[in-house]
Amino acid sequence: MFAKIASLGLFGLNAFPVDVEIDISRGQPMFDIVGLPDAVVRESRERIRAALRACSIKFPVAAVMVNLAPAGTRKSGSVHDMAIFVAILRAMQLIGDCTDGCAFIGEVSLNGDIRSINGVLPMVMLARERGLKAVFVPEGNAHEAAFLEGMEIYSVRTVQQLIQHLTGEKRIAPCERYIPPETAYTDKLDFSEVRGQQSAKKALEIAAAGGHNALLIGSPGSGKSMLSKRVPSILPPLTFEESLETTNIHSISGRISSDSPIVTTRPFRSPHHTVSAAGLIGGGSIPEPGEVSLAHNGVLFLDELAEFDRRTLEILRQPLEDRKVTIARAAGSVTYPCTIMLLAAMNPCPCGYYGHPKRKCICGQKKVAAYLSKISGPLLDRFDLHIEAAPVEYEDLSSRANEESSAEIRKRVIAAREIQAERFRGTKITCNALITPDRLGEFCPLDDKAETVMKNIFEKLGLSARAYDRILKVSRTIADLDGCEVIQRQHIAEAAQYRSLDRKYWSENGAT
Repeated sequence: MFAKIASLGLFGLNAFPVDVEIDISRGQPMFDIVGLPDAVVRESRERIRAALRACSIKFPVAAVMVNLAPAGTRKSGSVHDMAIFVAILRAMQLIGDCTDGCAFIGEVSLNGDIRSINGVLPMVMLARERGLKAVFVPEGNAHEAAFLEGMEIYSVRTVQQLIQHLTGEKRIAPCERYIPPETAYTDKLDFSEVRGQQSAKKALEIAAAGGHNALLIGSPGSGKSMLSKRVPSILPPLTFEESLETTNIHSISGRISSDSPIVTTRPFRSPHHTVSAAGLIGGGSIPEPGEVSLAHNGVLFLDELAEFDRRTLEILRQPLEDRKVTIARAAGSVTYPCTIMLLAAMNPCPCGYYGHPKRKCICGQKKVAAYLSKISGPLLDRFDLHIEAAPVEYEDLSSRANEESSAEIRKRVIAAREIQAERFRGTKITCNALITPDRLGEFCPLDDKAETVMKNIFEKLGLSARAYDRILKVSRTIADLDGCEVIQRQHIAEAAQYRSLDRKYWSENGAT
């Protein structure tokens, strides 16, 4: 007796079709699974035996051979349990051909419950692309799977419920399309709670409006971390495409819940400075996404930047340029997207008071230089804005004046992003920070005075080509916030002032 049931597999972000083929024939009783299964897939034999007993179905006393095709692709995880279970039912002729055009994904427990799995969304997307009419998923993954249009999704709680549906005894109703509730940044952190630091707030508004990388430098207690952790409250909402991309990454990592299966707010990831290279970029025998990919379409915040391992930080350089991470392993290569806004904060020296107007630094020139040298010139060059968090004055802390709220700042950020969305319509560019060098001239027109200022700044400061490009992009964002189509000289001048801290700290101490 032969049967074939459709299933789906996952390697990284790449879903692939799997045909579960089963043959039950006379011979020495056995139950084997072939087709490059890993240990978890092979262990499904015992889970399925127990689940059949829980349904009072006797396992065939015969030679049972299951093949997971294509045989040359490694299968991992418990995602194929439900498909193997259904294949056995069909081979035993307990159900008919009602499974044609359907895919089954889910883990079967010993008592017959269907458990949730990771990566359902990319697999359902593949099922839709291949023209399948329905996908049966665990109840805990139903909302995630039902986010897409054009597919019938059946939520399965137990194998007994599945059998009743397939035999026609009691049908399962298809899930209604899941529409996530409209959400905003609801965390209690708000810019209105930050006293003073008006220039730093303005710089972070520019960074959020254009998706630019930003580095905050200042003495301890100046509010660097406090400001950075409030940046999500001023970011624009995710578009549908961005939400889908971000949810895919979080889904395969098992970082979404059944109650909120769709990522609707921009991620904010803040790994500790002891994070490993694999934890930051991703890795493992079956490559998992790292922090840089989990922050896709959001913010990666590196607090105490100089305390990170230098080699770990240097790994960030290529992903920041390419906006993707490729991890190669023996089993294959996986590419994860990482379009992020990199936000970092650090002290200017080990004691934190180098350059402080009122407190004396006790480190000495060599210690300061050694500390700053942990941040290489090429990495520093990838920050579009260098922001100095000055010590807060008593008048600011004691003032009872109302500070501007995140909601007000966010309105301006969204308005600037809407200008950019219209400008980049029909391209793959989504914000000013992603403008490619070949299109800078098209999207960043300068008037004559701005051209003169830009030339003087470039020659006087000895800027690199990358720094030149980034000043233009930041100028474009400042002009968008001002509602100007053409970049003017004040926009160039303001953008250039955000590239001065590398000369104030690094060049003075010979750290680059």
